[in-house]
Amino acid sequence: MTPRQLRAFCLSFNAAVEDFPFNPETSVFKVLGKLFALTNLDASPLKVNLKCDPQDAIRLRDEYPGLIVPGYHMNKRHWNTVTVDGELPDRLVRELVEDSYDLVVAGLPRAERLRLDRP
Repeated sequence: MTPRQLRAFCLSFNAAVEDFPFNPETSVFKVLGKLFALTNLDASPLKVNLKCDPQDAIRLRDEYPGLIVPGYHMNKRHWNTVTVDGELPDRLVRELVEDSYDLVVAGLPRAERLRLDRP
């Protein structure tokens, strides 16, 4: 997955936006103001921080050592840093991004979740 593809995929979700609250290099992808992905799209290798269910986070780190690690500068229980350099299947990266988005949406107040469901 290229940086351009990662950015496009993150922005493909309902109400997803890209923001730069930290610096011009760090893309923060949010849904209704809540972070679901954080990356420097110009970094090599490309890495992205994604929210993850704590049990899945541990399993993924064990299954993909060095490629999926505890979230850099994030709550290590709930966030993973995923290396997107071609070693992980693109399908898996897309699933992890989608899972992160879904977890964040699930944590939103009911009224905001309902607002996302409207066309």
